[in-house]
This record gives sequence, structure tokens and C-alpha cells, in this order.
Amino acid sequence: MDLGLTGRVALVGGSSSGLGRAVAAELAAEGARVVLCARGEERLEEARAAIASETGAEVAAVAADLSTTTGIDAAIAGAERAFGPVEILVTNTGGPPAGSFETHDLETWRAAERLLLESVVEMVRRVLPDMKGRRWGRIVTITSIAVKQPVQNLILSNSLRAAVTGLARTLANDVAAQGITVNNVMPGYTRTARLEELAGTSDGAEDTFEHWNREIPMGRIGEPRELAALVAFLASERASYITGSSIAVDGGWIRSLL
Repeated sequence: MDLGLTGRVALVGGSSSGLGRAVAAELAAEGARVVLCARGEERLEEARAAIASETGAEVAAVAADLSTTTGIDAAIAGAERAFGPVEILVTNTGGPPAGSFETHDLETWRAAERLLLESVVEMVRRVLPDMKGRRWGRIVTITSIAVKQPVQNLILSNSLRAAVTGLARTLANDVAAQGITVNNVMPGYTRTARLEELAGTSDGAEDTFEHWNREIPMGRIGEPRELAALVAFLASERASYITGSSIAVDGGWIRSLL
């Protein structure tokens, strides 16, 4: 299937590893010109070189902290210098600390808000004018199954990723007539460093993974490439009539009807 992504300019947040890297690789494999963005320069450059080598695509990298306006400015400016205005924006950042309500003070909440919500708001704010001018654009927010079914001990993620979903769903209606789609992808338990962090490094980590496997109808943890395939489709020409959707990639973990 030709997704019609050849030559499109894509910016992917948090793409030096995990879900973001898998998404960047998938878009590059489909012919997009991809800009990777993350904080760590060394790992970012390793990811850029590997994806470029594996796909033969044009791949650039910008080291930036997306929880700051300075970092967001740097990411957008770097993408435009490399390939031109961003046509596909995939928002993705690391997760906030685990814990219950009593665990977190106000500054921890504010830091999580900057990481998860403000980063999306500001990145969208910067790419939207060009998308409107071209009357074409794709915005995909990567959140979590937590927005549909809260995950125990993740109150920061449960709260703020739900806010991102509200933003995406509302924005989708505002820009639909201008050829811009906005969709949200909800990864479930997926084999990333973040999941290993949540499981812990103690002897109980193996038991935690076994517990998660039992909770998932497919009986296994997901792989980053499985989520990346959906993101690439939502970014494509083929998905031109899909907007305002929140789609889970979770092996059936969410039990709700809708």
C-alpha cells in the first residue's frame, strides 16, 4: 500500500528511543523526510544514523528539550532548516514519575504539565499556520491507554494525558475543513525502557511483566513497531477522512465498548 508519504516533512518528538524512534523509522521507511528530536545528542545521532542507513531516507536530528519553549523553538527551527515546514507532527515525550496523589508536590505536577501538555500545545501552535496555509497537515499525539482506563499508581499520566486527548479532539474539529487531521494514539504496555522503569529493577520485575501479560488478551507485551505502523497510516494520504479519533494499540487491554 502506497501511503503517499514520499517527501513529506515529519517531526517526531522523543525519537531517540522507544516508541518515538519506531515511529520515525516507520515514517522514513515510507519515504518521508524525518526530523528526530530528543534531549540526548549522542543517542539521538545514533538513532538518526541507523534509521538513515536502514531506510535510505533523508533523516535529520535536533537535540532539544521539549518541556521548554526554548527547546520547542529549536526543534521547529531545526526541522525547517533541514527540510522545510513541518507537514506531519508526532508529539511524544517521556512519561512523568509514577506515584499516587500524595506522592507528588505542586512542582512535580507543574513539571509534568510542561512535559506532557504544554509541549503539545506549543508544538502545535508553531506548525499549525503553515499547515493551514498549505491546507494539508497531520498531527498525531501519542498518549496512553491511561486516558481511557486509568492505570494504577500513575496519577500524573492519567490526568495530563487525558488533557492532551481533550485538546486533540477539540482541535480536530477546528481544523478539519482545512485539510488537517488530528488523531490520538493510545499505546498499551509496550516493550520500551519506560515500561522497564515502571516494572522496576528488583527481583519482582519479572513477576510484574508476567502480571501484565496475563492482563492482556493477546497474552504479550506490544512491540514499538506495532504502534508505529498505526501512526504512519494516520499520517498518510489514505487516512484523509479519519480525524478526532483515539485509537488504542494495546492487545485488547482496554475493556470498554467504545
